[in-house]
Amino acid sequence: MSANSEPATTGKADQADQADKPAGSGPGFSIPKVPFWAQIVAGLVLGVLLGWLARSQDINWLYTTLDKIGSIFVQLLKLAVAPLVFFAILVSITNLRKVNNAARLAGRTLLWFLITSLIAVVIGIVIGLITNPGSGTGLTPKDGAKPEGSGSWIDFLTGIVPTDVITPFTELNVLQIVFLAAVAGVAALKLGDRAAPILSLSEAVLELLQKALWWVIRLAPIGTVGLIGYAIADYGWDLIGDYATFTADVYIGCAIVLFGVYPLLLATVAKVSPLQFFKGAWPAIQLAFVSRSSVGTMPVTQRVTERLGVPKEYTSFAVPFGATTKMDGCAAIYPALAAIFIAEIFDVQLGIQDYLLIAFVSVVGSAATAGLTGATVMLTLTLSTLGLPLEGVGLLLAIDPILDMMRTATNVAGQALVPVIVASREKILDHDKYNSASVSPLEEPETSDRETAVPVPA
Repeated sequence: MSANSEPATTGKADQADQADKPAGSGPGFSIPKVPFWAQIVAGLVLGVLLGWLARSQDINWLYTTLDKIGSIFVQLLKLAVAPLVFFAILVSITNLRKVNNAARLAGRTLLWFLITSLIAVVIGIVIGLITNPGSGTGLTPKDGAKPEGSGSWIDFLTGIVPTDVITPFTELNVLQIVFLAAVAGVAALKLGDRAAPILSLSEAVLELLQKALWWVIRLAPIGTVGLIGYAIADYGWDLIGDYATFTADVYIGCAIVLFGVYPLLLATVAKVSPLQFFKGAWPAIQLAFVSRSSVGTMPVTQRVTERLGVPKEYTSFAVPFGATTKMDGCAAIYPALAAIFIAEIFDVQLGIQDYLLIAFVSVVGSAATAGLTGATVMLTLTLSTLGLPLEGVGLLLAIDPILDMMRTATNVAGQALVPVIVASREKILDHDKYNSASVSPLEEPETSDRETAVPVPA
C-alpha cells in the first residue's frame, strides 16, 4: 500500500466517526464512559451522604425512597436466584463430562474449600479471643431475641431433601435446590446422548438467566445508593459504635483472609501474582460488597475467573459450587466471632472443645448459608451446636447488613481463588490470560463461545 493511500483511509474513518456522533456535537466531543468500579464508588459516597442527610434531618420521604431502591435491587437479584442456582449446578455437573479427570478436579476443589475455611475460622477464633468483642458493649441477655427461624444439625441434614419439587423454589430453599440440581445433573450424565435435548435447553435457559441478571447487575450503582443510604439512615453511626469492637473484628478478620491469606496461597501454592488476581477479580469483589449476595454475583464471579485463565468448563463447575457452599466470611470468620461475642454477653465460658466445635461447624456446615444475603442460619447452627442461647442472634440482627458487605466480598474472593489454585496446580491455568488480567469493566457474557475439553495431566 502506498503512503498516499493512508490519509484517504483515515479520512473515511474520520467521516464515519463524525456520522456516529450525536447532532450538535463539536469536533472531538465525546461523553466519557465512567468505569463500573467508579460508578460503584460514587454510589457508595452518594448513599452515605443521603443516608446521613435522611437521619440527621429526619427526612421521612428520603428514608423511604432509599429503602425502596435498595429493596427493589435485592429483590431483582433474588428473583433469579432459584432458577439460576438450579440450572447453573445442573449445567456445571454435566460440563464435567468435557473435562478429563473431572473427579479429581472436583475432589481437589472441595479439599481447598475446606482448607481455606479452616484457616478462616481459626483466624476468627484468634481475633475473638484477643479482643473480647462482647465485653464493654453494655448489652445484656434481655436485649436479645430468638430468631423466627433457626438451624440445627437435624434440620440441616433432613432439610437437604425436599418434600416436593415446587416448595424449594417458592420458599427459596437454596440447599434443596442444589440437591435437586445435583440429582438431575448426575441423572443426565448417566443418560448420555438421550439427555442431550434437556442439556441444550438447560444451557439456553442458563444463558438467558445470566443475560437478564447482567442487566440487573448494571443497576448496582443505583442499588448501592439505596442499600448503603438505608443502612446509614436506619442504623446510624451510634449503633456501629455500640458494636465497634465486634464490627472491627469482622472487618479485620475478613481483611486478613482477603489480603493476607489469599495472596499468600496464590504466591506459594498457585505460584502466581496476587496483584494480578485482584486486578482480574475486583469487579466481582466490589459487586459482592454492595449486593451482599454470592449467588447474585455468580455470573460476574464466573466471568472474572475465566478472565484469570481458568478453563471455562472447570469454571462453570467450580464457581456455582462455590457460590452455594464456599463462605469464608459468612460461615467461618463471622460465626466464630459471633459465638464468642454471644457467649460473653450471656456469661458462658467456652472451652477448647467448644472452639473445636466452632471449627467443625464452619468447615462442614458452610452449605447452610446457601449464598444468600445474611448468615443467620449458619449462626443459629453454630449456637445450637455449642448449646448457646439462640436469643443471642437478636443482638446481631441490627448490625448484620453492615457486616454482611465485607463477609460477602470475602466469600466471593474465595470462590474465585480456589479455581485459580486448583487450575494452577493441575497445570490447566492459562498463565498468559492470568498475567494480562486487568481491572477493566467486564462485557456482557458471550453465548456462543463453546470450548473444547480441557486436558488434565494424569
